[in-house]
Amino acid sequence: MKTLVVLMLAIMVCSCKQNTKAQPELAIHESGIEVKNIEATAVETIYQFKVKDLYGNPFDFSTLKGKKIMVVNTASKCGLTPQYKNLQELYKTYKDANFTIIGFPANNFKSQEPGSNAEIAEFCEANYGVTFPMMSKISVKGNDMDEVYKFLTQKSRNGLEDSEVEWNFQKYLINEEGHVVRVVSPKTLPTDESIISWIKS
Repeated sequence: MKTLVVLMLAIMVCSCKQNTKAQPELAIHESGIEVKNIEATAVETIYQFKVKDLYGNPFDFSTLKGKKIMVVNTASKCGLTPQYKNLQELYKTYKDANFTIIGFPANNFKSQEPGSNAEIAEFCEANYGVTFPMMSKISVKGNDMDEVYKFLTQKSRNGLEDSEVEWNFQKYLINEEGHVVRVVSPKTLPTDESIISWIKS
C-alpha cells in the first residue's frame, strides 16, 4: 500500500512538471495570426525595460500593461519612411482601444537615420504629425544592439522565436501580457488587415 501511494505521488509530480513547460497562447484565427506556444520557463516580458524618449524623458514599459503594443524601428531617409503616415493613422484610430505604438529610430541600415534625437523629433512632427511615443535612437542589431531588441529577437528571452531585424520599419506585435506574438515584415504596412484584426480582437 505504501509503495502504491509513493508511486501515485511520483506520477502527480511528473505530471505537474510537464504542465509547466509551456503556456499556450490562443491562436487568433479571425485575424489570420497564428500565435505559437510561449515557453514559460524562460519567458520575459517587455515590461522589464525602462528607456528614454526622444526628449530624454524616462519611459517605463510597465506603464503599458494591459495594452497591445507595436514596436517598430524607424528611419527618416528610407524608402519605407512614408510608413510614418500609416503608423500615425493606426495610432490615432486605436490609441483609445488599449493599443499603442512605440517607435525606435535606428541608423543600422545604410545610415538612413543619421540625425540627432532633436532632429528626428522635428522631422517626425513636421512631416507626419507623429504623436505616438518615439524613443531615443538606438541600435537594433549587431554588437551594440539595445537590450529591448535583444529581448524582441531572441527566443531564449521572448519564448516565441529567434528573429533578425531585416530593415527599417520591422514590427513586433506584443500582447496585453507583454509577450511577443508576431514579427511583421518591414514591407507590410502598419494598416495591414491582419494587424487591424489583431488589434480589434
